[in-house]
Amino acid sequence: MTEAIKNPKDQVRKNKVESYDIARSDETLDLAKDLAKFIKDNKLTTNVQGKEFVNVEGWQYAGSRLGIVPIVDHVINVSTETEIKYQAKVTLFDLKSGHTVGAGFAICSNKESGKKFYQEFAIMSMAQTRAIGKAYRNILAWIIRAAGYEPTPAEEMDYAGNTTDAKVVAAMPAPQEAPVAPVAAAMKAVPAEPASTEAPAVSYATAAQKEEIIRLLNHPVITRQEKTKMLLNINRLDEERASQAIAKLRKAIDDRENGESAAA
Repeated sequence: MTEAIKNPKDQVRKNKVESYDIARSDETLDLAKDLAKFIKDNKLTTNVQGKEFVNVEGWQYAGSRLGIVPIVDHVINVSTETEIKYQAKVTLFDLKSGHTVGAGFAICSNKESGKKFYQEFAIMSMAQTRAIGKAYRNILAWIIRAAGYEPTPAEEMDYAGNTTDAKVVAAMPAPQEAPVAPVAAAMKAVPAEPASTEAPAVSYATAAQKEEIIRLLNHPVITRQEKTKMLLNINRLDEERASQAIAKLRKAIDDRENGESAAA
């Protein structure tokens, strides 16, 4: 009998920390404490002249706890004959409201300190990474500051010997593939680009395709696990894979709705 009384309270407590509401000061304070612990435990900072700057993974964690995910709108090649240079734009999408809540622009060039020998795909990748961090900084800098860190993404800090940027110049192995649920079969990680001086042109998924995927992911019959797997890979999709993902999601929703109707 005592156990039966405790369980509901435990369940309420677990649900309370599932996600946070940025409009409530008490919840954002709790988020700042949770964020500080997560960043410290996972060593997600870069030390610059004695100050700790949070890596983009820390900013993404803060956004995910608020239900805000990044969408890469475009990556533009603005290179010249003597310079490899990319510009990226990222928007932030609020899963709860279904609206865009922020945006960020960033560039990366092989003329920067420490990037002289970067391959083209690494320059393009860093532009996207910086844009993601910049977008989150525009709306969440105060939460990062409340967590005890500098309110600028580490990837924005340009200085000699940047250990964060140095990691990108490596061969960048392909992401490890986790078991994929039937709904997320089209979302397999895209293989890493070949180690060549010129990256092949890729037609990444359009903003409209990404918004449609997110809209479908918010359907009640789609599980949280399936949603998470897709969102983790959404910015790696090309247009063909995005079309496949949309088709599979629609079919899964139809099948599950029809199954529930038949069961009823």
